[in-house]
Amino acid sequence: MTTTCIITGSTGIGATTAKALAQRGWQIFIASHTEENCRTLVEELLQIHPQIDYLALDLTESTSAERLVKACVQRFGRLDALYNVAGISGRKFGDGPLLECSDEGWETVLSNNAQTQFRMCKEAVRQMLQQEPAEDGTRGVILNMSSILGNDPMPAQFDATAYAASKGAIQSLTLHLAASFAKDRIRVNAIAPGLVATRMSARASDNPEIVARMRQKQPLAGGLISVEDIASASAFLLSNESRAITGQVVLVDGGWSIS
Repeated sequence: MTTTCIITGSTGIGATTAKALAQRGWQIFIASHTEENCRTLVEELLQIHPQIDYLALDLTESTSAERLVKACVQRFGRLDALYNVAGISGRKFGDGPLLECSDEGWETVLSNNAQTQFRMCKEAVRQMLQQEPAEDGTRGVILNMSSILGNDPMPAQFDATAYAASKGAIQSLTLHLAASFAKDRIRVNAIAPGLVATRMSARASDNPEIVARMRQKQPLAGGLISVEDIASASAFLLSNESRAITGQVVLVDGGWSIS
């Protein structure tokens, strides 16, 4: 049985993971706010595997998760995996240190990061429960995107109150859902990367002080972590290679948490 996966996000970690899964022969359904990014990624993926599609939509809209899951099932017949990658860094919306974080910053970041993943999990689980199990009896797997800042804060360089709170909420959501649906053979895990070399991390990666600090804080990477390293771990957690793993927040942090 071919595995079908929804990935929210069309650049960075989401795009690189999509390529890794397409190389395994998975059917991939991409979702992103920016249609141009979706088209560009899908064109690349179609060179690897023919069963690729996308839907451009705003995941913060209340009906988007339902629309996305329905579109994927209409295209590929089922949903076996969900990778919740899409999210934001909210400084331009007013996120920051507690005494500077605005209500707008808080609400915008929580809406884009935690609420979107809640809605996607809800619709994915609904679909997984009603479809026929896979040949091995499993019903599906969900991987949520958290951050090392949800486990190991570094306010001197990354003092973003709403962002940290949103990633902590995602971890708690992940554990709750894993406990709730293990009996149905649906696995739910989260991945918590350190500082990764993506477009989203440009503010940090362009800062010489932060880059120097990362050489010490992420010694396994010698600085920023490559997006390929996160994609490799993500593909493992989404695949049956990790079939006995659920309810875990997997730190892929280059040594951040122990340095």
